[in-house]
Amino acid sequence: MDQSKIELIRDLDTTSGYWAAVWTMCCLPDVHVVCDAPIGCFNLVGTAVPDYTDAIPHIDNLTPSVMREQEVTMLGTAGAVRRAVEAVRARHPDRQIIVVSTAESEMISSDHADWLDKLDPPVPFYWSRSLEEDEWAGRDRALLWLWERFGAAQAGSIAPQAGVVNIIGPTYGCFNAPADLHEIKRLIEGAGGRVNLVYPFAARLSDTLRLIESAVNVVMYREFGEGLAQALGRPYLFAPLGIRETTDFIRELGRLLGTEAQAEAFIEQEKRDTLQPLWDLWRGPQGDWFPTTEFAVVAGRTYADGLVKFLGDELGMRPVFATGRPVKAGEMDNLAAREFLHKRQPGFVFGSINEKIYLAEAGARATHFIPASFPGPIVRRALGTPFMGYSGAVYLVQEMVNRFYESVFNFLPIDTVKPAAPAGPPGAPVAQPAGRVAWTDAARAQLDAHLENIPWLSRISASRDLRAQVEGYALRNQIAEVTPEVVERALQGAAI
Repeated sequence: MDQSKIELIRDLDTTSGYWAAVWTMCCLPDVHVVCDAPIGCFNLVGTAVPDYTDAIPHIDNLTPSVMREQEVTMLGTAGAVRRAVEAVRARHPDRQIIVVSTAESEMISSDHADWLDKLDPPVPFYWSRSLEEDEWAGRDRALLWLWERFGAAQAGSIAPQAGVVNIIGPTYGCFNAPADLHEIKRLIEGAGGRVNLVYPFAARLSDTLRLIESAVNVVMYREFGEGLAQALGRPYLFAPLGIRETTDFIRELGRLLGTEAQAEAFIEQEKRDTLQPLWDLWRGPQGDWFPTTEFAVVAGRTYADGLVKFLGDELGMRPVFATGRPVKAGEMDNLAAREFLHKRQPGFVFGSINEKIYLAEAGARATHFIPASFPGPIVRRALGTPFMGYSGAVYLVQEMVNRFYESVFNFLPIDTVKPAAPAGPPGAPVAQPAGRVAWTDAARAQLDAHLENIPWLSRISASRDLRAQVEGYALRNQIAEVTPEVVERALQGAAI
């Protein structure tokens, strides 16, 4: 086989509608999911990945049917599912069992809905569309299914309660969910609302009917959750990111709840305390850096769109590209993002471990990577790292200012402790300091072209380092004049 014709596809998504179903339903402690899967598929979604994202060592309300070769080829998986259901019922009689299909069971069309419905009591079967849905569409459909199966039929004409607000969306595998959820709760209460349910992240399946009690719903993510909000038939808002969105969110929530005066008072108080560090940073010398700094984002749709609006529209930073998940038409896929970052590195990249790897491949020493998306490994369980709301605006600006200081520090001249170099043989040439080599105009232009790929803040220091590297190369090779060819040879593989 001609190896040159092999195209390596990198970073394909491994999550699916099945993963979405597990991470949505297993948040509910009175649910037990039986996944019609081989043991390996269970381990990945139930143990390995959640530990790297949510710091959950093991999802304890998830059991595989332990599909084996004989079930796939001869027997079918009904017997394995039945054994798993009976075992779970014996251990956890107080849990609602839900059987969920997987890619493996769907490939052999193992639809168990009919016979599971005949059990006493019946067991719901959820076809996860593992082979056709991504995790965002999968979460949206799973949330809606839970409402339709366990809430809608009993909802009747239950009236909303004044001031009550649901938060819809936080599930396992959502980046930064604890901190952002903490901030959204704070904003709701500040605007005069009372949080009813955080569904499904901090609720029980038996609470599902209570979703209808809300006067307003807040959908945490733009990728999923809106379907359930629409089904509930109440006004809903999306969680905000940035100062302008947050202010609009508080005002609109106050209007919907009839607490406009409290919402306005809360906004004024937030300007005096929560937002004070941001004003101080903006009025200081750090404020001059933002308009000169480029950034890129690869993240979930909520964070990709929100960061572009906040960093670009409000802070005046320059976005070089932004890609959401799922990808919109015209946005970069993983391969295109990798190729771009190999050629040009902005001052900041917000993304997942994929983008961190791409920057490492490019040797991008002057680019700062800030986690903004799963896959990990990156754990976000602390409450003090929000991206959303007023607190999120302050946290993000603080993070970036500290990274600005890192940029300066990384290029400071420092003394290093090194072993003394052994004396050379008599008559050996003595190394000459850099700066004694002539440069052609074309060589200077070539060096400037290299600097164009380096974030603006680092260019002065980087210019000094690159120039010294080129002149050192010339002196070692007894080259009297630096030309463009010498620049390229000297900087080949250089990492700034």
